[in-house]
Amino acid sequence: MSRLTTVLVLLAGALAGGLAVSVATRPSVDEARVRSIAEEVAAKSAPAGGLTQTAVETIVADLIARQPRQDLPPSAAGVDAATINPMIEDYLLGNPKILQRVSAALDAELKSERTAENKVALTELQPVLYEAENQIVLGNPEGDVTLVELFDYNCGYCRQSLPDIAALLDEDKNLRIILKEFPILSQASIDAARIAVQVADTDVDYWEFHHALFTGRGQVDKAAALKAASDLGLNPITLELGMKSPRVDEVLQQSYRIADRLGISGTPTFIIGDEIIPGAIGIDGLRERITNMRACGASSCPAPGQPG
Repeated sequence: MSRLTTVLVLLAGALAGGLAVSVATRPSVDEARVRSIAEEVAAKSAPAGGLTQTAVETIVADLIARQPRQDLPPSAAGVDAATINPMIEDYLLGNPKILQRVSAALDAELKSERTAENKVALTELQPVLYEAENQIVLGNPEGDVTLVELFDYNCGYCRQSLPDIAALLDEDKNLRIILKEFPILSQASIDAARIAVQVADTDVDYWEFHHALFTGRGQVDKAAALKAASDLGLNPITLELGMKSPRVDEVLQQSYRIADRLGISGTPTFIIGDEIIPGAIGIDGLRERITNMRACGASSCPAPGQPG
């Protein structure tokens, strides 16, 4: 019996329950064969909202690896690919919700794994996240809840989140907000961030500078950042000369290292407790998480009557 037929029998048996098949030994996975099968199954199931090719590859490979060591039943040994292929196709097309359930289960498992990995990473990153030298802190420096935001001055969703941050600062006098420059959208963003890092090291009101850049018109670049800093009384020549200083390089590299460790690739990204929140979730979403942090020490509290 060929490896291709064996894999197809295993898949059909696992999904349809109609072919209880196992192999005498655990064969090594032929990647080309698995990919070919995955492409066929994924293509057939795509119109029904089924699995991606990668997900099907994973399932096929896992099925092979999990087969117990026992003799192959004669009834299954006589089934060839020409017979089993239509069976698999008919079953998957006739029961597309199975693929949806498998996909949902796979997503849930991967999400759980990512959450566990992020908790470990966030614990290791606490010093650079919350105690970095001369970091930008808004609100109450001794607040009982800390919200971290990684942002880019040319990010439209970061601009959209600005009123939410302002409202939270105004209404919650026990909240600490840490801003971390994370310029990823353009060279203009990087240049503006290099000016901003220096502004944060001065005695001027950083929030006023921050607000000016996000509420101005057009692209935020070096010229816009120098103008906003100059309006606060800072020397634009000094700031421009300091753009490539080791201090500025280190602040930006620190943000990039945090993002790399946590798998962050977009802005804005918020961090609160053990949760990494991608995107602008709105003030209600942020308020809920802040309230939960105070109530149960986590961004999501268990429902009444449920175990913590």
